[in-house]
Amino acid sequence: MENNAIHSLPSLTEVVREYNLGANKKLGQHFLLDMNLTDKIARLATPLEGAHIAEVGPGPGGLTRALLSNLAESVTVIEMDERFLPALADIGRVSNDRLSIVKGDALRFNIAENLPAPRKIIANLPYNVGTRMLLNWVTATPLFWDQMVLMFQKEVAERVCAAPGESAYGRLAVLCQSVAACHIAFDIPARAFTPPPKVDSAVIVMRPLAKEQQYPDLKLLGQVTQAAFGQRRKMLRASLKGFAKQHNIDVLDWIEASNIDPRARPETLPVSAFQSLASTLK
Repeated sequence: MENNAIHSLPSLTEVVREYNLGANKKLGQHFLLDMNLTDKIARLATPLEGAHIAEVGPGPGGLTRALLSNLAESVTVIEMDERFLPALADIGRVSNDRLSIVKGDALRFNIAENLPAPRKIIANLPYNVGTRMLLNWVTATPLFWDQMVLMFQKEVAERVCAAPGESAYGRLAVLCQSVAACHIAFDIPARAFTPPPKVDSAVIVMRPLAKEQQYPDLKLLGQVTQAAFGQRRKMLRASLKGFAKQHNIDVLDWIEASNIDPRARPETLPVSAFQSLASTLK
C-alpha cells in the first residue's frame, strides 16, 4: 500500500514544473528525472531492509522515492536548497514516517551521530563538493558506514576505482582502496540529466574491507601519496626526495626499507606499496 502511495506521486517532471525548481549551477545541480535510473541506483544497495540511508542533495526526490520503494528502514535526506523542501515533504507524507528531512550542509552533518547502524550513504553528489565529501567519509575513524553508492562525474569515479598503470590512478584511488572495495557499477550519459552537464557520470559502489585489512593511518598515507603523485612522472626516489628531507631521512634508505624499487614510478605501484612506505616512515 505504501509503495503504491509513493508510485502515485506526480512525476518528477511535474514536480519540477509545479514548484519551479530550476537547477542552481553554483550548487552543481543536475536532476536525474528518469525513475528507471534512480531505481537502478537504489537496487545497487539492496537489501535495504533494516538499513538506515543517508542521501545527500536529494533535489526533487527521485532517488529518495526509489530508496523508500525498495524498503529502506529509514531515509534521511540532507538538502541545503530550501526550494526542494516542499517536494520532499510531499514524499514524506506518504512514507509512513520513514523519511526525515534535514535542511543543511551535508559537509557539516554528522551521519554517524544522527543515524543508527547499519548505515548506507546513497547519493547523486553535487559536482562541486563530491570529492571532499567522499574523503571525509573514507577517512572517518572508525568507518561508520556499511556501504556507499555514489554518483560522480565519470572522471572522479574512475579516479576512485582505478588500478595501477591506469591514467586515472593516483592518490584518491590509494586512499579509497585502503579502506574499501570499490567498483564502477555503470555509467550515466550527460543527456540523462536535466539540465545536461558537460560530462558523463558514473555510479560507484564501495564496501568497507574487513577491519584487519583496512589501513589504519590514512592521514599519513595521504601525505605520502600527495608527495609521490605530486610528481607522478618522476621516479619515486625523485618525487619523494623533498618529503624525505622534511622528515630527516634518506630517501633511498626509506624506499628500499619498504621493499620498493626507487626507480619505480608512482603510477605503477600497487596500493600496498604506498601503505608500506607509510608504515616504514611511521
